[in-house]
Amino acid sequence: MQPRPIKPRPGQESVWDYPRPPRIEPCNRHIQVYFAGELIAESHRAIRVLETSHPPVYYIPAEDVRTDVLSAAARTTYCEYKGSARYLTISIGDDVATEAAWHYPEPTPPYSSIAGYVAFYPGKVSACLIDGEVVQPQPGEFYGGWITSEIVGPFKGSPNSWGW
Repeated sequence: MQPRPIKPRPGQESVWDYPRPPRIEPCNRHIQVYFAGELIAESHRAIRVLETSHPPVYYIPAEDVRTDVLSAAARTTYCEYKGSARYLTISIGDDVATEAAWHYPEPTPPYSSIAGYVAFYPGKVSACLIDGEVVQPQPGEFYGGWITSEIVGPFKGSPNSWGW
């Protein structure tokens, strides 16, 4: 069943206006990621990846991430556009979030600007914020989009959306 896109109000974006293949764009908004009560990433130099039916994914420069709390996970996946992703586990004291972040060590040429950047699943960390607004995670376990009041769907990942 094909979704019915929600019409955006002024100041909002519809994920149905995003392109396929995905578009990347710089983002100078204030991005923060918290885990186990600690700020583990903060940047004004993120990259937004926009793809049809998906909320934006924010990639944060590794220099703006506490990489001391990250370790390589065994999981890898392949994106037809960006290439091979590697996953990261976050550990602070006794708090562990397995495969809570990912990166593309060698993305395909059109997406080479995300090399050296890390993305986080909002549903696997304590909180992700954009300019102080706490984001909602994209539905489903596979996708890592960040939903804010500025984004309307429906969003891929919700029940019965696999074929979109």
